[in-house]
Amino acid sequence: MLKRFIKFYKPHRFLFILDMTVAFLAAILSVFMPMLTRTLLKVYIPNKDLNGIIAMIAIMGGIIIFKSVFTYIRIRWGHIMGVRMESDMRSDMFAHLQKLSFNYFDNVKTGHIMSRISNDLNMIAEVAHHAPEDLIISVFMIIGSFIAMFHYNVSLAIIAMIPVPLLIIWGLTYGRRMKGGFRLVRKRIADINSSVENSVQGIREVKSFTNEHLEMEKFGHINFSFQRAKEKMYKIMSVYFAGMTFLTDFYYLVVIGGGVYLIFLGQLDVIDLLAFTLYVNFILRPIERLVHFTEQFQQGSTAFERFIEIMDIKPDIKDKKNATTLDNVKGSIDIKNLTFKYTSSEDWVLQNINMTVPAGKTIALVGESGAGKSTIASLIPRFYEAQDGSIFIDGNNIMDLKQKSLRKNIGIVQQNVFLFDTSIRENILYGNPNASEEEVIEAARKANILDFIQSLPDGFDTLTGERGVKLSGGQKQRISIARAFLKNPLILIFDEATSSLDTESEAYIQKAMEELSQNRTTIIIAHRLSTVRNADLLYIINKGKIVEQGTHDELMDKKDYYYNLYTKNMIL
Repeated sequence: MLKRFIKFYKPHRFLFILDMTVAFLAAILSVFMPMLTRTLLKVYIPNKDLNGIIAMIAIMGGIIIFKSVFTYIRIRWGHIMGVRMESDMRSDMFAHLQKLSFNYFDNVKTGHIMSRISNDLNMIAEVAHHAPEDLIISVFMIIGSFIAMFHYNVSLAIIAMIPVPLLIIWGLTYGRRMKGGFRLVRKRIADINSSVENSVQGIREVKSFTNEHLEMEKFGHINFSFQRAKEKMYKIMSVYFAGMTFLTDFYYLVVIGGGVYLIFLGQLDVIDLLAFTLYVNFILRPIERLVHFTEQFQQGSTAFERFIEIMDIKPDIKDKKNATTLDNVKGSIDIKNLTFKYTSSEDWVLQNINMTVPAGKTIALVGESGAGKSTIASLIPRFYEAQDGSIFIDGNNIMDLKQKSLRKNIGIVQQNVFLFDTSIRENILYGNPNASEEEVIEAARKANILDFIQSLPDGFDTLTGERGVKLSGGQKQRISIARAFLKNPLILIFDEATSSLDTESEAYIQKAMEELSQNRTTIIIAHRLSTVRNADLLYIINKGKIVEQGTHDELMDKKDYYYNLYTKNMIL
């Protein structure tokens, strides 16, 4: 894990070297301060050497100035290095998330992902900057101080070393315990983020069912778990810091006591004890810095572990090494012996599905909710992969095609339209970011939404709100169809595109769908008979199996499953 962390320093090695250099120089200069003070008191003042006194004070003043400059460089550019590393990690994580299939997002809460990509990476950035410089400053200040102390008096230097192992043992012991506490707190923060996100996104349902108290109760449980996790962490931390406080104060007492004893024996003078006392302070400060380093390092390593957890998830849908692009698309689709179940379930959703969709034709998938219609639509662009069977487009097995090439030629209009929290123009442009303004306007016209957009005060610059909340269901649906027009795919999938709309909105969308479907291979998934009755062929699905196929009139004449659905008003 350390190797994987270090690699993020490589693009910023110059800033890292600069940061470590000024940290090292600041540590060395700090060690000289007690030494110069001792020389001043022991040599120049007794000899009444005014020039020497002025020179010593000038040197000490210069050290203070240089240390201030080094502190500026360290804080500014060290933090900038950490921020850039954080940005690199966030980019890597976001890029990796784009590679993961729907399986991952089906089983992981968005709040947990957001916690890792924001809070965790912010903590890692702090560690990336502070950990190395705190370590180098502390180590060199301690080593430099002990070199000077051994030079002045070996006996007292040995006495001064006695408490150091106790400090190290205590820090390592409770450092591990703190790591577990921080890990639990991070998980609870993710739970809180997820709970808040769910409640905010579902606020209309919460208020319409007057379930505010239920949301408060659920949040209360999660918040209490977070509270208990932090209380447990602070309990460990309090023992840790209390022990360190005792040991550092005890350290000071040991040196003073040892120094007084040596003065009593005539083996040390008062000025040397004063120098030792200054060095004790110079040792205790880096020890306190190391204590802070240990705390921060535990938090950072826990956060980095969570970062690595995501980065180590292998995409379960990958391109083959020799995957080809889908060119010169005509649009024929052949599905052979398709069998599928979701990884989170033991039940088969589809069993031995066989379908043929001729190029340029429109077919409809009809059946009750849960029959497997939308699953078929998700398997064609390889959002999921079947356990058995094959799907061919123009004779090409989709498993042999590059995912990007495959999906580029497939347009999907879903029941629950997702609009980005930006302008109408940018939402339509998502179908083709390089399209011209004229092409955007034409796509809106074909989708029967242009008049509505132009009636708005800001026109195409009107903001849609989060998930398109400022627009009606029919308006969002027509914008999604405009997006599909702009993409201009040869294969179209309408997944329950009109099932939740009023009659007027359905009429607008039906007209847009008919125009969009011209000269394209189209798969329509719908409950409403008006949407599917004119399809070239209907496949009737029940419990993951195709039970009938034919035109609407043929199936009505058979008076079987499709006929029963119709007569029982299960297709409206």
